[in-house]
Amino acid sequence: MTPNYTNVHLKFKLDSINYKHQDLMEVAYSYVKEGLPYQQELGNFLLDWLDEKDYVIVKTSGSTGKPKKIRIKKQAMVNSAITTGDFFNLEPGDKVLHCLPSNFIAGKMMIVRAIVLGLEVDMVEPSAIPFIDYEKDYSFCAFTPMQLKNFAKYLKNIKTVIVGGGRVSKTIVESIKDKKPHVYETYGMTETVSHVAVKKLNNFNEANTNRHFKTLPGITISKDDRGCLIIDAPHLTENKVVTNDLVEVYSDTSFEWLGRIDNVINSGGIKLYPEDIEMKLQDKIESRFFVTAVPDDTLGEKLVLVVEGNNDTIDKSVFDGLDKYEKPKSVFSLGTFIETTSGKIHRKKTLEKIKF
Repeated sequence: MTPNYTNVHLKFKLDSINYKHQDLMEVAYSYVKEGLPYQQELGNFLLDWLDEKDYVIVKTSGSTGKPKKIRIKKQAMVNSAITTGDFFNLEPGDKVLHCLPSNFIAGKMMIVRAIVLGLEVDMVEPSAIPFIDYEKDYSFCAFTPMQLKNFAKYLKNIKTVIVGGGRVSKTIVESIKDKKPHVYETYGMTETVSHVAVKKLNNFNEANTNRHFKTLPGITISKDDRGCLIIDAPHLTENKVVTNDLVEVYSDTSFEWLGRIDNVINSGGIKLYPEDIEMKLQDKIESRFFVTAVPDDTLGEKLVLVVEGNNDTIDKSVFDGLDKYEKPKSVFSLGTFIETTSGKIHRKKTLEKIKF
């Protein structure tokens, strides 16, 4: 029988303490009233999760536009938790580490998985370098790329790691290739109730050489006439999710992400994909940066590089690995980038700050 969102698993623990439904409500109230900011976020979500409504209101990250609030069915979140638990072989009583903000879908789902699957979750304050007990062993943890980069050498006590919220650089992949934990990059969004596909990043063997995103069980994909991904996950969403993510589809369960159609640059009739160029530059530029376009009388759109900090000059040798049309025509620097509420670079607003 499929678990229901009204139930709290008998083996669920938060910070080593077992809670039933009413006990958890009281903890939530306490967090909201007296907790640290990250605990208040957790408390607010728990109060929403434990109330009588069959849905929660979740805020999108705002990566490609203005953040918005959407309604997600609690049972869909339960279904997502079960799918993830089955895929990663999570069992009641397994210990998991939670170091993500609880006000976005990734952090919310860490809590839901624990409540639904009966996991013992240790909650630590979200930061680029979360303070954790290195003597503890964990079955599962979710990191951002920055957190994974900082924790690459401390992963021996974690069995399975998922990483999402941004593209994982080649440097990070290189740093984890010989590490014990199985590390997976995830693909998903608020509308799909967290991740719907994963890509293994290390510990490959002859039976597992797939370097593309593979959908979780019960989820299939296709692409529309724009070349953008369509997700069919009936246990998570009532309708198919049509994204603005350009993809290469290999089967109805396997794909590679190319970038956002919103970001595609048409420079003199040549289509350029900023995310692909950024991947080639990630190991050569230490500061945060992004590739975008500005209007140009001749080309229509001119490819440019925007770097955070006072980087007045960028050595042109960093562009040696790029194709002819991928090399930026200009480089701009800005003291501080504008970020979305989830900490991602807001390209449009950042670009508006630059004086051309």
